[in-house]
Amino acid sequence: MAEAPVSYCTPLSTSFPSTASYHTGWSILPEEVIRNIERALQNGKLLEVIPVTRAVMERVSRTPVSIAVTGDSGNGMSSFVNALRDIGHEEETSAPTGVVRTTQTRACYSSSLFPNVVLWDLPGMGATTQSFENYLDEMQFSQYDLFIIIASEQFSMNHVKLAKTLKGMGKRFYVVWTKLDRDLSTSVLSHTQTRKNIRENVQENLQWEGLRDPSLFLVSNLDPLLHDFPKLRDTLQKDLSNIRYHAPLEALSQICENIVNDKVTDLKERIAKEHFQDFLDIRDVDDLREVLEAYRLCFGIDDQSLHQVAHCMGKMAIEYRAITKSQDLRSLCSRDGN
Repeated sequence: MAEAPVSYCTPLSTSFPSTASYHTGWSILPEEVIRNIERALQNGKLLEVIPVTRAVMERVSRTPVSIAVTGDSGNGMSSFVNALRDIGHEEETSAPTGVVRTTQTRACYSSSLFPNVVLWDLPGMGATTQSFENYLDEMQFSQYDLFIIIASEQFSMNHVKLAKTLKGMGKRFYVVWTKLDRDLSTSVLSHTQTRKNIRENVQENLQWEGLRDPSLFLVSNLDPLLHDFPKLRDTLQKDLSNIRYHAPLEALSQICENIVNDKVTDLKERIAKEHFQDFLDIRDVDDLREVLEAYRLCFGIDDQSLHQVAHCMGKMAIEYRAITKSQDLRSLCSRDGN
């Protein structure tokens, strides 16, 4: 790969705010990362931003995610945890199951199917006189990233209250009906109609509380390869990525936007003082094509830089050029109405 073009722009770091101004309060973006991004963008070297961003994303990919499995007692929560982990009840690391309320305190489990994920098997609700509010506090609901509400046989008010509470907390959640095999074997209706009735019952109960289009999966704990279980796994994998990457990508985007905006402000101030010809290395200030090219080079979006970035990202340079507002002199004049 060819070296990045040398920028003829004078570094603007002397007039830029310190990196502390771009601090987002998110611990996964250390000051060193912000400084590296700032330095690269100040000098118009987009190519140098890529390895910094990739390093952050690699670190983020290993961020632990906590998933809580909750619901009414007897709904098969522990059995579901084992099925999701694809292990049998007889295995040493399995969650204990049984007819009685086997889970008395919350317990955590891991799985090679979901690296860096902690599955929390919570005690079921409704088996004691414990209030709903006390249950939320004792189970530390605020610490989990995603919830799986387990239901079977009936969708109770406890399930509805859980869903409503989680929505109010801004938490992601799924509703998983775990004993579909029993429903299909005992119902006089067709399998299709039985599944339809279960879905409609859950959705109607949630809609009464203003909860529409829930992530609903009908599964059998006895066979994690049938029904909605494969779809549940796929959805969970996607949501795990969203949970891990959304915040850091937002933070990176905001930091880059702030740095570029500050650079624009600084350039405008220098233009107002009529000093821009020297630090942009412009020979003829009346040559708009030369001026535009100098600006593009200053911000690292000249053709050579875009080709290098595209090559590094495995994309075509035309994709990046297409989203550039001032692609050439003609588009710039057209946008300004000249």
